[in-house]
Amino acid sequence: MLVLGLSAFYHDSAAALIRDGEVIAAVQEERFTRKKHDPSFPANAIAYCLKEAKVDAHGIDRVVFYEKPFLKFERLIETYLAFAPRGFASFRKAMPLWIGEKVFQRDLLLRELAAVAPALGDTAKLRFCEHHFSHAASAYYPSPFEAALVLTMDGVGEWATTSTAVGQGKDLTISKEIHFPHSLGLLYSAFTYYTGFKVNSGEYKVMGLAPYGEPKYKNAILDRLIDVKADGSFRLNLDYFSFCTGLTMTDHRFDAIFGGPARRDDQPLDQRHMDLAASIQAVMDEVILRLTRSLASQTGLQNLCLAGGVALNCVANGKVLRDGRFKKIFVQPAAGDAGGALGAAFATYYDENQQESRAITTSQLDAMQGAYLGPHFEQSEIEERLRSVGGIFCTAGDQELIAQTAAALASGKAVGWHQGRMEFGPRALGNRSILGDPRSPTMQKVLNLKVKFRESFRPFAPSVLRERVADWFEIDTDSPYMLFVANVKPARCRKMSADEHALFGINKLNVVRSDIPAVTHVDYSARIQTVHKETNPRYHALITRFGQLTGCPVLVNTSFNVRGEPIVCTPEDAFSCFMGSGIEFLAVGNCILRKEQQEPELARDYKSTFQLD
Repeated sequence: MLVLGLSAFYHDSAAALIRDGEVIAAVQEERFTRKKHDPSFPANAIAYCLKEAKVDAHGIDRVVFYEKPFLKFERLIETYLAFAPRGFASFRKAMPLWIGEKVFQRDLLLRELAAVAPALGDTAKLRFCEHHFSHAASAYYPSPFEAALVLTMDGVGEWATTSTAVGQGKDLTISKEIHFPHSLGLLYSAFTYYTGFKVNSGEYKVMGLAPYGEPKYKNAILDRLIDVKADGSFRLNLDYFSFCTGLTMTDHRFDAIFGGPARRDDQPLDQRHMDLAASIQAVMDEVILRLTRSLASQTGLQNLCLAGGVALNCVANGKVLRDGRFKKIFVQPAAGDAGGALGAAFATYYDENQQESRAITTSQLDAMQGAYLGPHFEQSEIEERLRSVGGIFCTAGDQELIAQTAAALASGKAVGWHQGRMEFGPRALGNRSILGDPRSPTMQKVLNLKVKFRESFRPFAPSVLRERVADWFEIDTDSPYMLFVANVKPARCRKMSADEHALFGINKLNVVRSDIPAVTHVDYSARIQTVHKETNPRYHALITRFGQLTGCPVLVNTSFNVRGEPIVCTPEDAFSCFMGSGIEFLAVGNCILRKEQQEPELARDYKSTFQLD
């Protein structure tokens, strides 16, 4: 049975295809259109999925959308009525779109599907899955667990903002929900907005900024903004928010608590903003820990699956892992709305398929295949594409490619690494990555300012061999998707002087804290990716070779893009980013390109090409 799942029309549109319970392909539309977080109908993503599966549209048995539009419309209407007349401005803005398009989303979907391929626009094939059930299914069904608790947290779906489900075999059942407008995701997004970042894309910046501050406002948030019970259930005090009735997240009453209006994106960050980030992160950690502890006690289940946009908060995930209430935790790598496409496909497959059980993967960590589910390019095609854009390259055998790349990294070069199938989800995991030497005290600043063209405070993740992770970090479990934070081992850390301890805010950035300063955040933590030979043998071989050269089996790994750009997809995308940034060495398949050998006229002002995120 072939099931195509879709997410679209909000942010991070995507398509995913499963065949008889196995994930064949999954990809976000942004990777093709080059528009970050593209919400448009995923026509390109669908076409890729069909191509990867080597089927035409007639072979698709079901097409499933990741939420139910009428339930969402119901929530919109009821919210405006509940807050009338305060919500009239946003009501007036939203209604023409909803009445003209989204209420009739079934017809819109059928038209868009038929435009991709007529056989996809068959009414009999189309299904709809509730938003939070799509999230829950995306985490549970690919997990390696026979039974698990599933916790989904996001901004809002139709009505649910937080939900729990229990998975047992092929069965998945939602057990509890917290409904809009009470939402952890919206609370965090309110602080994203207030600190001057974009909602639905800047939340990870708040998380990265938090260690530079102190949680001075934690008690104010808990006392004024959110009422959290012992079991983690919560309610927001809506007197301080305007997302129900206005066109912003917060209002003047919110401003009064925290000492002024929201920061504009052209204003500098100061210590107050860092303290706000630290405070909301501390609140998020506490609420999530209360939830997971309570749910572990209530259910007795030993395995936990996480999904929804809040599950991308790897700081909170790391605290849940260290808390030890669950023996094993699986986080869907595409935990946000993109992953809803995959979950919708899984949910429909197991609902309509009559088999008694689901297959549990035994050959790999889980059924996500390392999240390497996107397009790949044969060597001959890579060479043709690079020539077409003027790239000057040499080709190398596998061992020579690894040797030359490792040597470039050891010499301090920023390396573009484009290999195999593209990752599904927001993280580059060693196939569409920019790599660097973590031992360099200047690598973080160089990559942020000269390669990525982004804020200097942004942290980078270490990729470490799974078999060596416990030698370098205070964690000894699988973390293949960069979704857990742990501290660097004390033996690898450097004690700070009294003067260094006295530094505040962004001045902490340049203090060398460990043997791997480029991936050690200011609180001695790191967002860890364990690299497994089973899922990515080439990347594993590169880190192994780098470790042989340097004694350090760790690399800096950040996504292959500049600020505001989606992660690169094609060899041409990789070459453009290479020529428009400070990347010095590029490996695409078995092709090696060095910046000094390229035609100078192909250089470009790349940092102004994309809208800032």
